[in-house]
Amino acid sequence: MPVEHPKVAVLLAAYNGVPWIEEQLSSILDQSAIDVTVFISVDQSSDGTEVLCHACAATHPNVVVLSDLGRFGGASRNFFRLIRDVDFSHFEFIAFADQDDIWHSSKLLRATESISEQKVDAYSSNVIAFWPDGRSILLDKAQPQVELDYFFEAAGPGCTYVMTNALARSLKTSMLENWQRLQDVSLHDWYCYAYARSNGYRWYIDPVASMDYRQHERNQVGANTGLRSLISRYKTIHDGWWFSQVRLIATLVAPDKTASSIIRRSLHGTQLIKLSFNAWQCRRRIRDKVFFFFICWVSALLGSKS
Repeated sequence: MPVEHPKVAVLLAAYNGVPWIEEQLSSILDQSAIDVTVFISVDQSSDGTEVLCHACAATHPNVVVLSDLGRFGGASRNFFRLIRDVDFSHFEFIAFADQDDIWHSSKLLRATESISEQKVDAYSSNVIAFWPDGRSILLDKAQPQVELDYFFEAAGPGCTYVMTNALARSLKTSMLENWQRLQDVSLHDWYCYAYARSNGYRWYIDPVASMDYRQHERNQVGANTGLRSLISRYKTIHDGWWFSQVRLIATLVAPDKTASSIIRRSLHGTQLIKLSFNAWQCRRRIRDKVFFFFICWVSALLGSKS
């Protein structure tokens, strides 16, 4: 009898991806010991991405291109569309994919086995960021999870996420109930992690890198490294974007939870100073805990557009 492999629905959001998407699709379709179906949603592109994706679907029966819905204007809305429109009732696991990475052949097998062995509902992992000039670096996101981290950060790059069917169905139901407000969420991976953790689902962050994470000038969100990245992060906090996203996500994923209510009340004025003393429970990495502590004080004393 043939061996039955885990069935995984891979949700891939594409936009102007002609330079990379064929290589990415090849790495997904070459996954070891996994029954993969790739669902592609193409944000209206100018480089022929739609044509290329349909050509791939014509030669690969396990590649499905969703109908054209026009312009989404960002990866987050594109991924939300995929979760809403794909029928994944017959799949055991649901995974996210970007168009420009390269998956290791064991990525999905390791993810599904880890979910089973760790007795969790979702998985993410470290990645190896690489640049056109040949540089590469391990991006370590696998620090121990803490009590409130999901209100302030994702579980690593969303392109590493793999969820059980039960979690994905629950996530979809909540999304449909909050569809209009959901369109203002900028980072789908942060939102999905926050939904899972705030609703009692267990998450495992694997210290082993599962993929090569391509860096280029068109990355919507890239590797968070160096001083330039730190300055950029401060600007998003000072101009109010980060605080507004924290408040929105907390409201959407856990409107009636005590922790969510406390967080929403703590994002302005002197309340930020009180929040700063909980920095150890708000971010996973030590450097980020320290940054969080100081940014709360700076925002409280100098003000931000929160």
